[in-house]
This record gives sequence, structure tokens and C-alpha cells, in this order.
Amino acid sequence: MTTTARVLIAADKFKGSLTAVEVAERVTAGILAVRADAVVESVPVADGGDGTVDAAVAAGFTRHEAEVTGPLGAPVTAAYALRDGTAVVEMAEAAGLRHLPPKVFAPLTATTYGVGELLLAAVDAGARHIVLGVGGSASTDGGAGMLAALGARLLDEDGDPVPHGGGPLRELATADLTTLDPRLADVAVVLASDVDNPLTGAKGAAAVYGPQKGAGETDVEVLDAALRHFAEVLGETERAESPGAGAAGGLGFGALVALRARFRPGIEVLMEELGVADAIARADLVVTGEGSLDEQTLHGKAPAGVAAAARKAGKTAFAVCGRLSIGKRELKSAGIERAYALTDLEPDADRCVAQAGPLLERAAKQLAKDYLT
Repeated sequence: MTTTARVLIAADKFKGSLTAVEVAERVTAGILAVRADAVVESVPVADGGDGTVDAAVAAGFTRHEAEVTGPLGAPVTAAYALRDGTAVVEMAEAAGLRHLPPKVFAPLTATTYGVGELLLAAVDAGARHIVLGVGGSASTDGGAGMLAALGARLLDEDGDPVPHGGGPLRELATADLTTLDPRLADVAVVLASDVDNPLTGAKGAAAVYGPQKGAGETDVEVLDAALRHFAEVLGETERAESPGAGAAGGLGFGALVALRARFRPGIEVLMEELGVADAIARADLVVTGEGSLDEQTLHGKAPAGVAAAARKAGKTAFAVCGRLSIGKRELKSAGIERAYALTDLEPDADRCVAQAGPLLERAAKQLAKDYLT
């Protein structure tokens, strides 16, 4: 290739080793080591989960911070991103698993109260359109904590507020959403998620994701029954079956019911907000990726979304990843021409994670040698 090569790097984080911004930096370094004349643009992406705010900030949003209630009830510092009246709020910033101490879980009592506080902080700062990215949650409370922070009255039979967490929702007797902060009526909320589970049942929030948050078999049964009771008290059993209601421990349900949120695949929403389509149009070649390219990738994860957009624009997409567990046929069906995995360079998983940066540069060099020279 003798003409100027224009490369777009639109990759997600490598969870546990590199942020999306760091992935872009390492891939850029690898490509430029082979093609110093290449024009490389980076737009870090996310699908609504961990790293969503960082991706928005990298795209030009302004980072704001607020002290909110963490999943265990202690204060945590959480960030959101704001630009021109649009806020990107990442629920994991307030109620994510990352706020739990190592090997400590609270499946029945973890709360989303801080998510509501973070939403109000964004509204206070002037947000009138909110992208609520959900994923990586520590809680399974159906968004009850979030609603309480937004002004809802969730009371037991004695008229007292129901305690934090999904388990105590069994005690819910009355729910009044008319006391929500009135400003929310003028705020448009998009629920950005890469999962479309219902609130309850075999594919619901507790059954599918509860074990990841420390819930044992009995806990799952308790939480599922409590969430079903929550929906019944709210008179929203039909909405509980909606796609996305089970996202983030059921926080999706609370957003759909109380905030009139519109559910959309997270990567689609974030690509729009981050200007990925325009960046693809400027590129000759697109590099996407994430820590693990697997079957889940094909169902709404960031690399699949980027690759689909690249294919629609007539551009070739490649992927970098820590681990690859799908074949060439699946990659091609997703619009990915070829994937470069770090485990091909370093089979030892621990060393692969520890040396992810240098290994990624090596992978990017090989990609550039294969397709840019």
C-alpha cells in the first residue's frame, strides 16, 4: 500500500488489563511503528457497561464527579459525562461490582440508590437527554434504590421506607411514583444495554446474573420472588417482560417504568453519541476489539456493532483481543475480516494480562505488516 493509510481504532476495553483509551494508544503505536505515515484516528467505544463514561470523555464530553451512595451504602465518588445537554451516566460508576471489596458480595442488600443520585446530579448540571448505560452491577433490586433516590415512596405495611436491596422488596406494600423529582418529566432517557433479559423468570435478572453477584440458589429464588412482587405492587407485570427490564439487576425495569426510558442496544446508542459512523466514513480500515472475542461478542457487544457499521459503510474491519474463542466463519459473519489475539503471542493467561500493552503493540504491528504494507 503506497497511498496514505487512514485507520480508525474503535475498540472497547480489555477488561482487567487495559482501558479502551489504552487499547487505542497501544494499537496506534504498533501501527505507526510499521507505517509511520498512517493517519490514525481513535474513538474508544463501550456498550453501556464499565468504561462508558471514559469513552464519552475521550470523544469530547466533559467529565463530572459526584459523591453518591455506593452499593453497600457507603459513599463513593462516581463520574458522568456531559456535553450540550446530553449526559452519559454509567450505572456501574455508582453501583458496580468494582465498588465491592474483594470477594465481598451483597446479593440481597446491594442498592442502586447512588444511580438515582447520579442521575439527579446530571439533571442539576443541565442534562435534558440522558444515556443510561447499564452493566457490571452489584445489585439486583429492580432499580428500587434508584427510584427512591429520585423521590419515589416505596413503603412497607407500617408506612416505613423499605430497606435497601432486592431482598427487602418482599416487604413492599405501597409504591408511589408521583413523588418523583418533577424535573424528570422533561428529561428523555435512553436505556443503553447489551442484554435484553426480562425482569423475572428463568431468563430474568436474578436467575441469569444473580450468581455473578454472589447469589446462591436460595438467594436467587428470594430475589426472583421479590422482583415479581415489586412489579405486581407497581402494577407493571407486563412491563416486567419487556426487553431490557432485567438489565443491571432489574434497574432496566425501574428505568422503563418510572423514567419512560427507551431501551436500545448500548453499542448502537454509544456509537451515535461518539460519532463512530462519521469516523468510519473517514477511514480506509477499521480496528475494533475487546478483551475476549467470543459468542457473547456476536450478541450486541461493541466489536460486533462497530464491525456491522464498517461493513455497512463498505470498510474492512479487523479485531484485536486478549482471547479468541470463535472461528473464522463466525468472525466473517460479524463483519470481522481477521482477529489478532494476544494469547497467540503469549499462551500463559496471567502473563498475557500482565503484559497486555506490549503484546497488543506486537499484534498491531503484525496487523499493519499484513494489511498496510
